[in-house]
Amino acid sequence: MNRFILVILLFLSFSVNAQELNCNVIVNAQFTGNENFQIFKTLQTQLREFVNSTKWTNKEFGPQERIECGIFINITEYDNSDTFKATIQVQSSRPVYGSTYSTPIYNVNDKDFTFKYVEFQNLLYNQNQYESNLVSVIAFHINMVLGMDADSFAPNGGDEYFKQAQTIVNYSQQENARGWKLEDGLQTRFALIDNLLSPTFKEYRSVTYDYHRKGLDIMNEDPKKGKEAIATAIEEFNAMNRRRPNSFLLRTFFDAKGDEIEQIFSDGPSVQITELVATLNRVAPMYSSKWRSIKY
Repeated sequence: MNRFILVILLFLSFSVNAQELNCNVIVNAQFTGNENFQIFKTLQTQLREFVNSTKWTNKEFGPQERIECGIFINITEYDNSDTFKATIQVQSSRPVYGSTYSTPIYNVNDKDFTFKYVEFQNLLYNQNQYESNLVSVIAFHINMVLGMDADSFAPNGGDEYFKQAQTIVNYSQQENARGWKLEDGLQTRFALIDNLLSPTFKEYRSVTYDYHRKGLDIMNEDPKKGKEAIATAIEEFNAMNRRRPNSFLLRTFFDAKGDEIEQIFSDGPSVQITELVATLNRVAPMYSSKWRSIKY
């Protein structure tokens, strides 16, 4: 009996450790006028289980290591068949060393999201094979979450996840759903991963690491040094912005970090911010009202 219990405990331990994410999935169908349809509730339940139970990596994650994230799917059209038109916003965060604060890492609102779904259908993920547009879009953003999180802890730490996101883009083009191809626009899944892996935007990933590991993670011990490192990291964007002004990648960074940057440089020890504010206004003019409110 004791041996049997031990086997069960080991199995449960493996199952917990295999999960990389602690992800809340919400499906909102208010705009359809039929938000109480059971199919929307079933879709939400299935997606939560799919995202949190799928083994996305070959690494083991303890409960305290799971990445906190959220997926908000807003159904805009549903014709009582199997076709859904929606938008999907994906957000993630990671803890800051030595504190109880979690910093936002990924915040993307994907507006090209049309999919087919039959209630209770199996949701299966294959790394190298197309299953459905629903699965592909979810899997793409999960790999982006994993990659951004890994990049914030180690230089280019997210390589394997970004390459997988690119693989998903490549095999998902076969169904002609929007968001997977160059011609679909400048703010798509194709553009996001293509830019991220392009030398044209190489500073983006170094900023991600420098901002978090050299900046935020040392603020608990040395707030002034941490703030200075964050300012230096952000100023790296100048070179990238000269090559490609107002890029999609810059928007995604400041969509996630705008409020945090404003708060960091409006509190705590004073640091030299003249050049920082000039950089912020140059590379993220859409948030100029936030930069004006920086006090120091």
